This record gives sequence, C-alpha cells and structure tokens, in this order.
Amino acid sequence: MKKKYIVRLTENEREQLRDFVTSGKAAAYKIKHANILLKADVRSGWLDKQIAEAFDCHPGTVENVRRRFVVYGMQRALERKKQERPSHERKLDGEGEAHLIAIACKEPPDGHDCWTLEMLADELVRLKVVDTISAQTVRRTLKKTNFSHIAKNAG
Repeated sequence: MKKKYIVRLTENEREQLRDFVTSGKAAAYKIKHANILLKADVRSGWLDKQIAEAFDCHPGTVENVRRRFVVYGMQRALERKKQERPSHERKLDGEGEAHLIAIACKEPPDGHDCWTLEMLADELVRLKVVDTISAQTVRRTLKKTNFSHIAKNAG
C-alpha cells in the first residue's frame, strides 16, 4: 500500500528528535512518537509494520504520528490527539453549581442538623436543576469549590 503521508525530516529536525529521545526527560509516549518519526523518515527505509513491532505499538499509531507530523508539524506529532469533546457532559455547569451552593447554604430540612450529600442531590433533582445526579458528583463539585458547610461525615 502506498503511503499517503511521507515523513521527510530535515537534519535539524532529526537532531532535535535524537536529542529528545536520548535526554529521556519526557513522557514515554512522546519518546515513542519521536522514535517513530525517526524511523518513519524516508531515509531510514523502515516499513510501518517494522516500526510498530520495534516500538510495541499498533501500525495505526505509526500512521497517525506520521499524518500529524505531515499535516501539523513536529510538536503535534509528539503529542497525543486531543479529545474533541468530553466523554461525558458535565452534570452541573456554573449555574448548576451556584444552585448547589445556594441550597447548601440554606437551613437543612426539619429533623436534620445539616445537609448530607444525598439530600443535596435529591434537592437538585426536586428543583429540576438536573434530571439525575449522584452524591459523588455533588461531593466532587463541593470539593472543587472549597465549600465546607455540610457535615464532616456526610455521604
């Protein structure tokens, strides 16, 4: 199969990649990507399959690194592909967080000394701020906002 993206490293790029690999002061995947680029260079004569076997990766990884180098340049080729959108949408955006804090600042329901994480989650659902939410999401949100007005042993 004819390669669509041909890696042609300049002498300067080759030297930068060699220095990067030999310094060993980067994430392992970056060093692997640098090695892939060095071997994918036209001058090396290595096939993608050989490169994948040598660096214990999938041939698709070799092709992706090669493509990112040709299309975007060396820096992007050394990095992993950034996620285009989050895997999970956030349950609480800024407005939802504000509702949560406002609820937590209010007096707890009758018969309770303080809010629990479950009670806060239930209240958010009751007020239709969210459809569903777990107590752990409430805990992480409150921890992120450094809010501590709930019981120390809540949850």
